[in-house]
Amino acid sequence: MEPDERFYRRRAAEELAAANRAVTQAARERRVLLAQTFLQRLGGAEANAMLFDWTNARQEVHSD
Repeated sequence: MEPDERFYRRRAAEELAAANRAVTQAARERRVLLAQTFLQRLGGAEANAMLFDWTNARQEVHSD
């Protein structure tokens, strides 16, 4: 069985990837909210860093 931390990290990453592929803003927001839920369960600085990295990567892609 997969440890809780690994599960939450994996699910958050999957949801953030799905948010990147989302067609509508509403779908993107739902995916990000779900990812945030998993990251809150993961807790700590790692969760914040993961969401921060994803946000920065999205800004870099859209600034081109």
